[in-house]
Amino acid sequence: MLLAIDAGNTETVVGLFDLDASSEASGGSGDGGGNENVPANLVEHFRIATVAERTADEHALLLSELLALQGFEAASAVSGIAVTSSVPRVTSQLREMAQRYFPTPLVVIEPGVRTGMAILYDNPKEVGADRIANAVGAYDLYGGPTIVVDLGTATTFDAVSSDGGYLGGAIAPGIEVSLDALFAQAAALRRVELVEPRHVIGKSTVESIQSGAFYGFIAQVDGLCRRFEQELGPSTVVATGGLAGLMAGQSEMVQHIDPWLTLHGLRIIYERNVDRERSSDE
Repeated sequence: MLLAIDAGNTETVVGLFDLDASSEASGGSGDGGGNENVPANLVEHFRIATVAERTADEHALLLSELLALQGFEAASAVSGIAVTSSVPRVTSQLREMAQRYFPTPLVVIEPGVRTGMAILYDNPKEVGADRIANAVGAYDLYGGPTIVVDLGTATTFDAVSSDGGYLGGAIAPGIEVSLDALFAQAAALRRVELVEPRHVIGKSTVESIQSGAFYGFIAQVDGLCRRFEQELGPSTVVATGGLAGLMAGQSEMVQHIDPWLTLHGLRIIYERNVDRERSSDE
């Protein structure tokens, strides 16, 4: 089975894929209401904190324990590993972990890896690995043109053309990053829980902050997606990331919520690279 690891700045999402099972019933069938249809071949999934100081040995221990809790013996269950990471230090430690503890094929999304997608960026090496995985997964599930909105530490928008090329996108501060900056700079404001408020017009300071964060970022998503469509034409809009389930259900533009989109793209890229290597060896 494939161990797919998406290490973001704040959280790391891990999925265990059965590569021999059908993947037709994917999370791509989720709707704007926030339904999460787990891919048929995604056997298990975990979400853990990203810790830059975590060593390769600690990564191996943590992942082995998580798999063991679900009845899997890591050494025998894992037949391949795919990694995308936004944190260079974590990338290095995950690579070392895989090489030391899992003598299986390893694919890390980085320059030189076959993605099957033309990267039409001024400097393709600048595109984040997670954004490439999202674009590959989205085009596989929805075709193009497609807009991917990833609501995480940063809010990223990525455009995929009708013929499957990565066109570029936009990057904005994420919701929680913006709230942290607000609380740090405004002495009279205190931290609040990020939830959907009862009213758009807040009746208290807490509700006012929640409204500004919640509906303000939804307006940002809808506004940027509309501007993207002015250049792309009518597009499928899919949301992913840790905050997609909370935020995107109220969006007028988001048509699908797919929390497994990055892992889906990772699986596709892994298979494209491992299949190529096996073919060249034969």
